[in-house]
Amino acid sequence: MDGGPKVFPDLKNPFVLVIFGATGDLAHTRLIPGLLSLYNKKMLPDEFYILGFSRREYSEGEFKKSFEELEEKEEWDSFSKHIMYLRGTFEEEKGYQDLIEKLNSIDEKMGTCLTRFFYLATPPKNYSEILDNMVSTKLSDSCGHEGHSPTKVIIEKPFGKDFQHSKALEEKLSGSFAEEQIFRVDHYLGKETVQNILAFRFANSIFEPVWNNKFIDHVQITWAEKEGIGNRGSFFDGVGILRDVVQNHIMQLISAVVMEQPKSFTKEDVREERAKVTGAVKLSDSRAVRGQYEGYLNDANVMPASQTETYTAMKLLVETERFSGVPFYIRAGKNMQRDDISISVVFIQTCHILFKEYGCPEVGNVLTFRIQPNEGISLRVIAKRPGPTLSLGTVGMRFDYKNDFGTVGLDAYEKVLLDIFSGDQTLFTRSDEIQNSWSLLDSVLKEWQNDKNLPVYKGESWGPKEGIELIEKDNRRWL
Repeated sequence: MDGGPKVFPDLKNPFVLVIFGATGDLAHTRLIPGLLSLYNKKMLPDEFYILGFSRREYSEGEFKKSFEELEEKEEWDSFSKHIMYLRGTFEEEKGYQDLIEKLNSIDEKMGTCLTRFFYLATPPKNYSEILDNMVSTKLSDSCGHEGHSPTKVIIEKPFGKDFQHSKALEEKLSGSFAEEQIFRVDHYLGKETVQNILAFRFANSIFEPVWNNKFIDHVQITWAEKEGIGNRGSFFDGVGILRDVVQNHIMQLISAVVMEQPKSFTKEDVREERAKVTGAVKLSDSRAVRGQYEGYLNDANVMPASQTETYTAMKLLVETERFSGVPFYIRAGKNMQRDDISISVVFIQTCHILFKEYGCPEVGNVLTFRIQPNEGISLRVIAKRPGPTLSLGTVGMRFDYKNDFGTVGLDAYEKVLLDIFSGDQTLFTRSDEIQNSWSLLDSVLKEWQNDKNLPVYKGESWGPKEGIELIEKDNRRWL
């Protein structure tokens, strides 16, 4: 590929990645597997260090053994030599001092000051404490070598639990770090299909003329998981689906559909257009619906009388010239009928003008971006059914990554990690995007606090009847 375009960043510089909460679910299911995969694909530099930090009483060997599901993977033995572990608590200063000593010893061994990445793979409630201790102990400082890249800090969604908490977190981050040092992870932006929405829209001139309120009837976004919360009750209970999914994932999906073409694909131009969208999204007059699946209160680590929602649906409007008046119907839920994460752009049905006497399908042209499972894009078109008489039906034109490209590309977290290490912030949210989304959803949270009516829905269904009625009262239906 010499002389050709670079598909992936060329990572040559050694680095050290500190993972706070390294014994938790995120490190075990996403970060370490993602790093191992990148290692096997020769996408990491020759020299790198992964330093796990957690309160669990592990030796370094016991920490590595905790990833037993990876031990049979290719190159695990070689990869695991890059892994180290330190025991410490988030609230005690000693652990941070131990980290400083360990990092300094790595720099001394390497003979240079390595770039340091601090990944807060913890519940959001720990962010403030960790950031305060990083600053007070000067762990967050670079080691001062001339030309050394500054420290990078990585946090995961949800970014706060409401507007005020989010604002306080942003003030803490911006008070200690420059914006180019902060990586706010919403891994959905790393998914191939989400990125492909922009390529699909802006690289294909046939869609731009109809991508507006003159041709689009409405947009549906579904985020459905067949499983319940499983063993994540200690994280999910008290957070709920609105904070866990809508405030971040779904707002980013809306941005991908609505945003205007950026001046370039540099990080600031892309993030500027996304921020304009989040600032233009408004709640319609319809009340936001919520629900809780039957049996949720019996799940592990759930409070006995929990009012946490596992389902929500709402109607949003986007006050831009292009999308003014186009409703966005969103629904998100756990323990749903099937796994389905998708965006469907439903175009205005016009075939009845010419073919009214022959009958038209209720729904005509629909462009669907399938994010999970079976990533790809499909377009529903109307065609004549075979036969001697004129009869219309719908047919699907489909593309999916695996069949058409022979691969589904990088896993979302692999892409996220590569961009972090290369310093590319394009797929990471900016503070104003987060503030805009919290400003929108705060009113919903306050309304729910004052309303104890929480409909219960059957597991493996499409949620409570109120969610179905939300769209049907507009003479539309969920696809």
